[in-house]
Amino acid sequence: MSKTYRIGIDLGGTNIAAGIVDENYNIIVKGSVPTNADREAGEIIKDMGELCNDLLKEANLTPGDIKCAGIATPGAANRATGVVEYANNLPFRKFPIAETLKKYLDVETVLIENDANAAAKGEAAAGAAKGCNYAVMITLGTGLGGGVIIDKKVYSGFNYAGAELGHIVIEYNGRQCTCGRKGCWEAYSSATGLINITKDKLAVTQDTLMHKLVAENNGEVSGKTAFAAARQGDKAGIEVVNEYIEYLACGVTTIINIFQPEVLCIGGGVCKEGEYLTKPLTEIVNREQYTRDNPKKTEIKIASLGNDAGIIGAAVLDE
Repeated sequence: MSKTYRIGIDLGGTNIAAGIVDENYNIIVKGSVPTNADREAGEIIKDMGELCNDLLKEANLTPGDIKCAGIATPGAANRATGVVEYANNLPFRKFPIAETLKKYLDVETVLIENDANAAAKGEAAAGAAKGCNYAVMITLGTGLGGGVIIDKKVYSGFNYAGAELGHIVIEYNGRQCTCGRKGCWEAYSSATGLINITKDKLAVTQDTLMHKLVAENNGEVSGKTAFAAARQGDKAGIEVVNEYIEYLACGVTTIINIFQPEVLCIGGGVCKEGEYLTKPLTEIVNREQYTRDNPKKTEIKIASLGNDAGIIGAAVLDE
């Protein structure tokens, strides 16, 4: 009997999440453990292996039932060698993550991919971009991650460091980005960028609904602050949301002009705003994109797999 199950692992700075995925891209069992990222790399991978073995027991399966295991990891992940060349927030420097996992998980094939790329692969396999040959996914979280699917395959460049979409510059010499450059799309359109735009507005206004919401939240500004105020008609909130969406549209338009994907899906915390985000975004992009007069246009959609995108995408890296 052919093997029909795969293991997908989503390695994050806070948690290691893993799941067993069947041939229909359904997660039949999943779990997570803390990453404790300040440890040595080998200890992190040992916990990863133990988590996977626990899931196999829970699903009443053995390693022999597993076709392959995949790891979605932050950083530059070399698919050819199974080595993470560099990960900013994890102790991986030219670390052989695939071979190390095999010491603890007795499966024949372990593949690796950058986490944003794996999430895009998951959405293309079973989510908002299902059935698409060409797709892009962006994630609006602490940073702005991106993944590109071409002919149903992950694109990552000759050095496995491609598709860093958040680091295209949309404002020359603009806001400082954590990558070292100024004016990166990430600095404006990540959740962190939205928070910074909100703080700037709060600093030059008084007694707006945003101020009230921040006070009710113990002084904390979040990515929800401006959107919540704008939904209630607050002028300052509306101005922040409009500015944020204009920056987001600038980058999205550029990405569509380059790749012309069938679907561009948006994940991350900010995507929870739904049509309040996507409707004005689409209006701007349709007006600005190079193919504005072509009846065939990229569809902008909210990613549908949530936190499972990385697990599913990692599990099907062999496809």
